[in-house]
Amino acid sequence: MSLLLRIASATLVSLATSCASAGGRWVELAGERYSVEVAADDASRARGLMFRDSMPRDHGMLFIHDEEAPQAYWMKNTRIPLDILYFDNGLRLVSQQRDVPPCTAGDRCPPYPSGAPARFVLELNAGEAARLQLQDGAELQVGPGIDIPR
Repeated sequence: MSLLLRIASATLVSLATSCASAGGRWVELAGERYSVEVAADDASRARGLMFRDSMPRDHGMLFIHDEEAPQAYWMKNTRIPLDILYFDNGLRLVSQQRDVPPCTAGDRCPPYPSGAPARFVLELNAGEAARLQLQDGAELQVGPGIDIPR
């Protein structure tokens, strides 16, 4: 097998593996598509994006809660600054916490509450909300690979 063919084959395997690991899950917000990891249970919501040193610009994490209620997130053990976006049952943006800094203070990290009841929380790299010029009321579109319980 030629070197070029081996490189192409390895690249395809790597690409397929990374797509499979993300499950092909995505959301769209303000015309931009983001590959997302979904946190829909207590353990994955608690772990969130902890201990990561970076995240690609077009990636994020979608947290799904059992019901719409006031939410508050914190940055315990989170190493990258984030925008925390809160959405209601109708997937409308109801609150934003922009440019939230990393926190190494453990249990003394401050909370970042939603300004209104929310059921879904999208964490993106800090600066994305400003880049998209997000306004409350913006609608989140959820791809077919994400189960949204009604």
